[in-house]
Amino acid sequence: MDTPQKREKLILEANQRSTLEEVFKSRTQPACHVFRAGILLGYADGKNIATLCREFSTNRKLVERTIDRALAFGSLAALSDLHRSGKKRVNDDEAINWVVNLACESPKEHGYAAETWTQSALAKHVRDNCAANGHPTLAKTGKGTINKILAKAGIRPHKVSYYLERRDPDFESKRTHILHVYKEVMIANESGAARNSTTVSYDEKPGVQAIKNIAPQLPPVPGRHPNLGRDYEYRRLGTVSILAGIDLHTGHIFHKTYRRHRSSEFIEFLKMLDGNYPPEWCLRLVLDNHSAHKSKETMAFLQTRPNRFEFVFTPTHGSWLNIIEMVFSKMSRGFLRHIRVDSIDELRERIDSGIAEMNEEPVVFKWKYKMEEISIGTEHATAVDTPKENKPHPDTSAPMVH
Repeated sequence: MDTPQKREKLILEANQRSTLEEVFKSRTQPACHVFRAGILLGYADGKNIATLCREFSTNRKLVERTIDRALAFGSLAALSDLHRSGKKRVNDDEAINWVVNLACESPKEHGYAAETWTQSALAKHVRDNCAANGHPTLAKTGKGTINKILAKAGIRPHKVSYYLERRDPDFESKRTHILHVYKEVMIANESGAARNSTTVSYDEKPGVQAIKNIAPQLPPVPGRHPNLGRDYEYRRLGTVSILAGIDLHTGHIFHKTYRRHRSSEFIEFLKMLDGNYPPEWCLRLVLDNHSAHKSKETMAFLQTRPNRFEFVFTPTHGSWLNIIEMVFSKMSRGFLRHIRVDSIDELRERIDSGIAEMNEEPVVFKWKYKMEEISIGTEHATAVDTPKENKPHPDTSAPMVH
């Protein structure tokens, strides 16, 4: 039989009881809230502290503290921990700022060989130099203290993030021109009007490796081996470069594969394009600033095809503006993924086959980034449909280059 209570009774109103019962039955509330709700409900029902200690397998002080908090601040307020001042801070702001400033410097500036700090190295340097810099409270600093200081400051000096500096002073104007080209293509595609020009997004994908297995592949076995099995060792046979361009109007991909991608290979690709379109059409290429695209050999070839080609160059370090990169990404995630071959020739055949499969269901890519900033008037929008002889041309002996 329960002994009489020495403390006051806990009286719960209907809404307080329903809230405590809901918390006590919850599987999503914090465990401490569920625990305290059960104690308060039991105490309000007349159970004594000893009984509650047995039911909840806890100590008397915890139960008493929970009940006293409910009697003083209310049953719902007793579910959460009350604010406490905590232990007095040992390190002042100056000491913490000194550690943060150290973390923002390179270890080599302090005579170390490393380029970036580790938390262990930074903690050791702090311990060795804190007294000389007027911060003796940091004499026992460990990795945990360093981690808390850096986390609060929001820095991670042991991590490296890479960025690409914008080195083209005309980046914005060139990017805008590229987006105008894409806008013209989209308008032409939506109108469905007859064309006498086309726009091709072109680039090279170098370094496609021909890798040969030196042991047989093991196919998956239901119930035993879920994955394709491969020996860890393999043989490198060399690399090939994919020269590819996608017609932005039709989605058709033109390509050639070579062991290298010099001016001569680029000229061969241009000849292939030249042979796949009517001779009176203007072929506009969006491409990057690779040296082969501007070499003497390339310019000499282009002069033999006056008014045939128009080059639109992406900004320096702005090849991501080229839609062909989406095609290369699709190849890498598709038929080039995990590819293994027995020879360079087989790799080239597999690439030919993979691109042929993509051309069976061509995709017309649509550029969306920043396109809402581009507005083209009627005259500009229909420029791709203007007869070639009416288009302005600065030099009839060379291609138009932007």
